[in-house]
Amino acid sequence: MKPKIIELGAAVIGSGAAAYNAADWLYDYGKRGIAIITEGRNAGTSRNTGSDKQTYYKLSLCSDAPDSVREMAKTLYDGGCVDGDVALCEAAGSVQSFMKLVQLGVPFPANRYGEYAGYKTDHDPRQRATSAGPLTSRYMTEALERQVAQKNIKIYDGYYCAELLVKDGAIVGALALNTSAAGKIEPVLFRTRSAVLATGGPAGIYADSVYPESQTGSSGLAIAAGAEMCNLQEWQYGLASTKFRWNVSGTYQQVLPRYISVDKDGNEREFLLERYKDPYEAGYMVFLKGYQWPFDSAKRHGSSEIDMLVYEETIVKGNRVFMDFTKDPAGICSETLKNLPEEAYAYLSKSGALIDTPIARLKKMNPKAIELYRSHGIDLEREPLEIGVCAQHSNGGAAVDMHWQSSVEGLYVAGEAAGTFGVYRPGGAALNSTQVGSMRAAEEIAFGKHPERKLPDDGFYFAAAEKLEEELRSARGKTSNIAEKRRHMQRMMSRVAAFLRDVPAMEKYLSELYGEWADFYKKTGFSDSFEAVELLKNRDILLTQIAVLESMIESAKTAGSRGSCLVYDEKGGIAEEDKSWRGRILRVGMREGKIEKRFVGCRPIPENDDWFENVWGEFNERREK
Repeated sequence: MKPKIIELGAAVIGSGAAAYNAADWLYDYGKRGIAIITEGRNAGTSRNTGSDKQTYYKLSLCSDAPDSVREMAKTLYDGGCVDGDVALCEAAGSVQSFMKLVQLGVPFPANRYGEYAGYKTDHDPRQRATSAGPLTSRYMTEALERQVAQKNIKIYDGYYCAELLVKDGAIVGALALNTSAAGKIEPVLFRTRSAVLATGGPAGIYADSVYPESQTGSSGLAIAAGAEMCNLQEWQYGLASTKFRWNVSGTYQQVLPRYISVDKDGNEREFLLERYKDPYEAGYMVFLKGYQWPFDSAKRHGSSEIDMLVYEETIVKGNRVFMDFTKDPAGICSETLKNLPEEAYAYLSKSGALIDTPIARLKKMNPKAIELYRSHGIDLEREPLEIGVCAQHSNGGAAVDMHWQSSVEGLYVAGEAAGTFGVYRPGGAALNSTQVGSMRAAEEIAFGKHPERKLPDDGFYFAAAEKLEEELRSARGKTSNIAEKRRHMQRMMSRVAAFLRDVPAMEKYLSELYGEWADFYKKTGFSDSFEAVELLKNRDILLTQIAVLESMIESAKTAGSRGSCLVYDEKGGIAEEDKSWRGRILRVGMREGKIEKRFVGCRPIPENDDWFENVWGEFNERREK
């Protein structure tokens, strides 16, 4: 029996903040025949991640905060390896996107005059950050999902996208597996000229990760489709809780928790005091982790040394590390908080938090941060919080233009799946990018001048489905080794290619991966038909790891240590950054089973001639299509 072919005006793959926003804007721009394709509408990163007060980055909207679109674009661009036109679009679209979320009910706080006050986040020279609390991205996702539901946009829930279908360098559809069919998995084909890939970052490639376990990412879809990728070596790593995966940034650090290490015999020690003899120096470094939460190679002798000390305790020594909020660190109490550097003391003083114990300070400054953990069975008032250094965000992804279109015609990529973030990004810029990127993609799909493309006949689609079924048949019936192989891949990546990178070790593991890729279906087995999806996820993780490792090795040899990674040199020391490489973006693509690499210069921030009558005329011409 031939699989079903479904005709779509536009396909949106994913079910997070970027995906729902893309579908919503497509509808508002007059596009019909839209559908969302998702493995699980409740499983994405946007719905299931956050921090103490998850940040949304936008243009300043308070009267005492001078700012401009170009100033914000420059901040994004100056992070390194960012295209200027993309940075300008993200800055220009931030207010429209932010106010849409406000209108949809996301509770961003405003003062009595209606001004949206901001605060300073990491890599932010202004105070552009705002927050709706620990669950900002969830509120965004739920608000946008309600919009999609009100417009009766079709959602194919339980459909795992196994392949993007491309012909002559252009998207022509997608092949999905319907996992919701009773007792079996059915291939389903979608025929379309436009698709928005919004599946988040490659969450499944690391073992030590703050991504929700339900999220693995689908970067391999874009790589296999021939899309050029960029900045795959650029990641963010930071401290996170491990029992319940969550970032321990912001207030969790600024209340000065006690850091303790516990060995296998249960012996406990405050290990930071072995590095910082003055408890207030240790306290200040912990305080700074709130602002400077991601590991930063440039701060390895500052607040990022905390990450390195945690890594040494957990990975090198095999101990467990906890943040304890129930007691003050040794040598610190409310009476002596004035001994902190002025920045930290002033912050606690203005927050009314010059009181004993971290938990009391946290309850005063951010009670929702306590409630969050309690809702997941962890009571910070009674028990310490186990932590580690974890992968948190991918700054790389598919290379896109100013409309978020990839190198594959008709394939747009938005959110963390797009490679728009560069070496450094301000905290919360990713949430802004989910909204601006998906809006820009929808606008281009609806109003762009596209060449007429004839889609293939049914035989092309049936052949794609038959090829996948044949590959799966070659692995079916063997002893299942999917979970074992995934654990090995994830552990190896965390060991050799996280925030500490060893080039020979990465090259050795890369060679192993190419061997696995060449004989993937021969070396993998499964018996239960529902394991087919897990097998294809392993394939996606494997391909993504190859592309990421190729990028990391090339970047390590040229640029050295930068962003959220330290690279060991040949003598076992740290390779310093060559900052000249921040103006060149590393692009990679899969060609005939191998990754090809090239550097391209960053596109500059455009110099615009904004004569109103000209802009008005161009705008009307575009919308009259």
